[in-house]
Amino acid sequence: MITGSTDGKIMVRRCLVTFKPFRIFVVGIGFFSLCFLMTSLGGQFSAKRLGDSPFTIRTEVLGGVESRGVLRKISDMLEVILKRMDSLSKLDNTSTTDARRLDELSSAINRFQPASLVEKIQAIAQNVSNMAIRVEQILQNSMVQGRVRDATSSQCEVPRDPRFPECPGKVDWMRARWTSDPCYAFYGVDGSDCSFLIYLSEVEWFCPPLAWRNHSSPPTQRVQQAAFRTDLSVLLDQVGTGKESLSFMKRRIRRLAQQWATAANHLEAKLEQRWRDQKKILVHVGFLTEESGDVFSPKVLKGGPLGEMVQWADILTALHVLGHNLKISMSVKELQGFLGVPPGRGSCPLTGPLPFDLIYTDYHGLQQMKQHMGLSLKKHKCHIRVIDTFGTEPAYNHEEYATLHGYRTNWGYWNLNARQYMTMFPHTPDNSFMGFVSEELNDTEKRSIQQNKVNNMAVVYGKEASMWKVQGKEGFLQILHRYMEVHGTVYYETQRPPEVPAFVKNHGLLPQHELQQLLRKAKLFIGFGFPYEGPAPLEAIANGCIFLQPKFHPPHSSLNHEFFRGKPTSREVSSQHPYAEQYIGRPHVVTVDYNNSVEFDSAIREIMRTKVEPYLPYEYTCEGMLERVHAYIQHQDFCAPDGNRITGPLFVPLPNSTALGWAPNVTTPPAWPPLTSLRLLISQEGQSCVDACQSAGSICEPAHFRFINNKEVVDSEINHILPAFSVVRRECGLQREPLLFSCAGHSPRYRRLCPCRDFRRGQVALCRDCL
Repeated sequence: MITGSTDGKIMVRRCLVTFKPFRIFVVGIGFFSLCFLMTSLGGQFSAKRLGDSPFTIRTEVLGGVESRGVLRKISDMLEVILKRMDSLSKLDNTSTTDARRLDELSSAINRFQPASLVEKIQAIAQNVSNMAIRVEQILQNSMVQGRVRDATSSQCEVPRDPRFPECPGKVDWMRARWTSDPCYAFYGVDGSDCSFLIYLSEVEWFCPPLAWRNHSSPPTQRVQQAAFRTDLSVLLDQVGTGKESLSFMKRRIRRLAQQWATAANHLEAKLEQRWRDQKKILVHVGFLTEESGDVFSPKVLKGGPLGEMVQWADILTALHVLGHNLKISMSVKELQGFLGVPPGRGSCPLTGPLPFDLIYTDYHGLQQMKQHMGLSLKKHKCHIRVIDTFGTEPAYNHEEYATLHGYRTNWGYWNLNARQYMTMFPHTPDNSFMGFVSEELNDTEKRSIQQNKVNNMAVVYGKEASMWKVQGKEGFLQILHRYMEVHGTVYYETQRPPEVPAFVKNHGLLPQHELQQLLRKAKLFIGFGFPYEGPAPLEAIANGCIFLQPKFHPPHSSLNHEFFRGKPTSREVSSQHPYAEQYIGRPHVVTVDYNNSVEFDSAIREIMRTKVEPYLPYEYTCEGMLERVHAYIQHQDFCAPDGNRITGPLFVPLPNSTALGWAPNVTTPPAWPPLTSLRLLISQEGQSCVDACQSAGSICEPAHFRFINNKEVVDSEINHILPAFSVVRRECGLQREPLLFSCAGHSPRYRRLCPCRDFRRGQVALCRDCL
C-alpha cells in the first residue's frame, strides 16, 4: 500500500497480490527505489491528468513549492494502479497472455534502481506512466473476456426505475469520470458497470439495490448507560500537548476539577438514578487546527482572547463528567481518522452509520468536514452541533433564502436546524445556549471578600493595548481617577510599555489565580465597550465586583459596526455585555452613557456607596452547565422527522392573561420541550417574538413553531417573519420552510405569532419540566 505523509515523503509497504494461477510480488525493492528517487532529488515531478485517464504524466523539473502536491498526486496514481491489480486478482479466467504481461510488468517494476537518478528521472517517470497504462489495458481486456464475480451480464444492466430517475445519468458519469478520485477505487469501482451499480446503490443512493447482493443489516449495538465521572485524568490526557492553547485549557480543567466533581454529585442526586444513554461523541476544535491557521495559540500569553478556549475547555469537561464516550480531534488528520473518511478528494461519502451520535465543532471545523466528507455531510449533518460564539439567525442559515434576500455572509448558510448552533450567551432562543462556567465561591470565601474589599479600587477590562484606544476614554477615565485607584492587566513586552495613562497601575498580564485575587480586592470592574460578551465580567461579578459598562446609542449590529459586519445575525447589541445588562442588572451591573459625564460621575458615586455580595447566575455554575448539556444530549434530536400535523382546536384562553395555552383535551404529541410549557402570544407591530415573549415573562421556543403553523391556508410563504398577521393585508400567513422559523425576525408590517414557554429559575435554556 502507498501512503502520502504530511512532509511530502512517500512511504511504501511491500504488498503481496495473489493471482490465479500464479503469484507476483508488487512493490518490492523496485517501488522502494522509485520512492527514494522521488523524495531525494532536488527537482520534482509535475503530473497532470489528461482526459479521463489518471496515468498520463508530463515530466519536468520544478521548484520545491509544488513538491507536496505533486508527490500526493503520484501517491494517488500508484494507489489506483494497485487497485487495478487487486481487481485483476478477483477475475476467474485471466488469460495466459495477460498472465505473461503481468509477469513482465512485475519484472519491470523491480528493475528500478536508485543509480544515476537525476539524469534518468524523465525516463523513469515515463516507465511509471507506461506501466500504469499497461495495467489499465490488461484490466479492460480481462473485463471484456471474463465476468465479475457474483454477477452476470444481465444483472449488471443499468436499471430504468422511476424511483431512481438519476441512476442512468450517474452511471454515465461514472463511466467517464470514475478515475477522477481514488476514493472510487477504494470502494471497489473497477471500470465495469457492475461496480458502478454496486457503488451507486450501496455507497451512494442513486440506484436501486441489486438483488444478487447481500443486503443484511449490520448488527445493532446495545446502548450503554452513562455514568457520572469525577476523575478528569483521562480527559487531560486526551486534550494533548504541544500548544499553549491546550496548556491553558488543561490548567483550567485542573483548577475547576473539584467544582465539577461536586456538581456531578448534585446532579446525579437530582436525576434520581434516571437512565441516561451514553453517547459516542466527537469533539473537533476546528479553530485550533493548523489548517485553520490557529491564530489563537500564539496569543494566549500575550493578552489575546481566551473566551473560546474557556468555553471549549468547559464543554469537554461537561461531556466527560456526564459519562459519554469522547474522542477529541485537534487536526484534520485526526478528524479524517475518527470519521473513517475514504482517501482522495472528498468525492465519496462515508458508508454505513456515522461512528458518532454527536459531533461538536465550530465553523472552521464545519468547513473542514465539508471538504473531506463530501456528500456525507448532508446525510449526517443532523448529528452536528456548532459552537458559535455570537449566534446564527435562521434568515442567515437558510442558504437560498439568505442569497436571495441579502442575508448571505462569510458564515451561516449551512441549512441546519438553527438550534444546532450553540452560543456562549443566550442571545436568541433560535439557537441553543451552551455557555461556560465561572468559578463558584463557598460561603467562607464570600465573607472574606466582603471583609477585604477596597472601596476605591477599580480594575479595567482590557488585556490588550488596543482595547485602551477607545475614542474619548480620557474623559471618563479622568472622572474615574478622581474617585478611585485605577488598575490594569495589560500585556506588554519590557522594551515597549503599553500606552495607558500614567495614573493607571498596570500589573501586566496576570495568571488566572493572581487575577482572581485582584478582582477579590477591587470594588469596580469597568469595561471600555470592547471586547463584546466575554467571560471576564461574570468572573468579576462572581468575585464581588460591580461591573460598569457603556450603553450603545444606537445599538451596535452588523448594519452599523465593523466588528459585527459579516456575522450571521442582525441582533442589536445595546451594551458591551447584553447578558449582564438584561439577566443580572443592578446592583451588580450598571450600564450608562459614557459620553454623558454627569451620568458617568453619578454612576461612580453610586457604586462606591453600594455593597454587593459575590453573585453567579446558576446557569454559569458547573452544575447549571451539566444540567443544560445533559438535557440537550438526552432530548434534542434533529435527525427524527417532525411527525404528523395536528388538527383541531389546539389552544384555549388562559385565565387572567392575553395568552393562549395548550388545550387540555388535545392529545399531546411527543415533543421537547414538552407542550405543557407552551404559551401562544401575538406580538406588537414590528416586535420580534424574543421581545414579545420576554415582555410576558417567558422565552420564545422555536421548537414549538411547528405546532402553531398548522392551519391550511392559501397564503403560505417563505419568509422568516412568518407565521404572522399581516397588518396591511389583514390576513394570516404561514411559514412554508421550517428552517426559517425564527424568534428573532421582526417587521413593522407584521404582528408575529409567537410560541412562548416558561423556564427554570436561573436556567433560561430549559423549561420547568425539561429536565
